[in-house]
Amino acid sequence: MKLRAYLPYVYLAAPLAMLACFFFAPFVWACWISLLDYNQDLYNPRFVGLANYNRLLHTPAFWQALQNTFVFLLGVVPAMVTLPIALAVLLNGQLRGISLFRALIYLPVVISMVVVGLTWKWLLDSNGLVNYLLSLVGIAKVNWLVNPDVALFALMIVSIWKGMAYYMMMYLAHLQNAEKELYEAAEIDGASTWQKHWHVTLPHLRPTMVMVAIISTIGSLKVFVEIYVMTRGGPVGATKTLVYYIYERAFERLDLGIASAAGIVLMIILIVLSLIQLKFSGEESSTTPKPTRNLKAGV
Repeated sequence: MKLRAYLPYVYLAAPLAMLACFFFAPFVWACWISLLDYNQDLYNPRFVGLANYNRLLHTPAFWQALQNTFVFLLGVVPAMVTLPIALAVLLNGQLRGISLFRALIYLPVVISMVVVGLTWKWLLDSNGLVNYLLSLVGIAKVNWLVNPDVALFALMIVSIWKGMAYYMMMYLAHLQNAEKELYEAAEIDGASTWQKHWHVTLPHLRPTMVMVAIISTIGSLKVFVEIYVMTRGGPVGATKTLVYYIYERAFERLDLGIASAAGIVLMIILIVLSLIQLKFSGEESSTTPKPTRNLKAGV
């Protein structure tokens, strides 16, 4: 009996050891590095306490990167939550060749982000295919990756295109488990197609929508590869996000103290946003009403 009582801890030993090695130990080390100054001597840093955080808060480039990060977040997350629903509803139907269509839609997800970034960099070039197609309908050339007012939005489009099918599959899996009787009841009550999706599909997908919001928020805050491949944070810092700022400080300027301090700030932001969304998810799950059959009246 005593051995059986300790058996769960034996099973947890390996994952806990991996968590300690790959999360807790690096986290503690990053916290320590954030208290050191590497500017004078990279191999013999001196302890400066919270001075790096003070420097960080008084650095305009940090605030610009933080602003770009939240603009990117507000542009990408709502699209990731809503647009895949339409694709999932479309692909949930029984159409000829639907399996092939699902595979083609999912193809951008499995393609390397480096390949996607290089391809879109060519497409969005001043003389690229996108501007050529726009010229055919009389729209002037757009400097997608050179204009500071447009470059960040161009990166948003690339990120949405790359990840939309991933979240679409999450919605599709949830839709295929939906109770058919609810849709049949809606048809009997005379509900239109829009009313069926509003009163049946969306309430059914609400838990998945919260999960998609959490995952896409974390992904948007950590965006890096597309920026590195397509713009390198330019032009004039217009696409430099917090993760790219950390990379630039750590590996280009070797300012490890400031980079670690910015990493700790990013982690705190991630934790706070995740806790808010999880709390919202718990409240939604406890207060979400069940779909009713009185759909014709719109209630």
